[in-house]
Amino acid sequence: MYKISSSPSIPFYSKNLPLRTAGSSRPRLSLDTEAVRKPKTKMQPALGALGHTWTAMRAMEFISLITIIGLTANFIGEMVNADYAAPSALIGTLIVACISTLYIAISYILYWDGMLPLLLATGADLVLLIACIVVACTVGKPVSYLSCPKFPSDGNTANFVNSLFHNVYHSRGNTFAWVDPDKASCYQMKSVWGLSIALCVLFAFSAITSGCLWKRTKGPSRPAPKDIEG
Repeated sequence: MYKISSSPSIPFYSKNLPLRTAGSSRPRLSLDTEAVRKPKTKMQPALGALGHTWTAMRAMEFISLITIIGLTANFIGEMVNADYAAPSALIGTLIVACISTLYIAISYILYWDGMLPLLLATGADLVLLIACIVVACTVGKPVSYLSCPKFPSDGNTANFVNSLFHNVYHSRGNTFAWVDPDKASCYQMKSVWGLSIALCVLFAFSAITSGCLWKRTKGPSRPAPKDIEG
């Protein structure tokens, strides 16, 4: 037979379960579940030095393109106000710069969310590289003849830009005449040319970086499982 004690049993003391005293509060028990946890904010993809390089390239490309858009739009606006037809070289430069800026903004948003197809981005960067080479050659043909320090500071922008592209592309000799040359406009035009050359280097570098990122994220192909017959 078993004897049952009439006195209540004293609970066993454990360090993991401290005793409650008058000056202490009752310990609270909380459940950590998936529904209770707060969602973590998604940060930039961790792709190492390649990811930082790609981001730096995009930032420099964006700044260069915004500068080109501002300068080119100002030249076209000055010529339209003076009843001149805007040169096709400037119009083409503005179109390429606007399309490139839109592409850079969209591609970086997709990259931040991890949705950018890197192989497609590599091809797009190569296409924009070719477009920037064409722009640099087209704008550089007349601009390379300019000597900005020799020009006065009180010229007319519209007359100067019109004569710049008209004389170079329609003259048969090597002697050119600039109408109302302006020193500030000359430096701005050379800035457009220089930034176009810089964009060629940047897009080439970003294309290589995108290709390396694609290869890194793709990883080595796994061998197919072997079919073992028992």
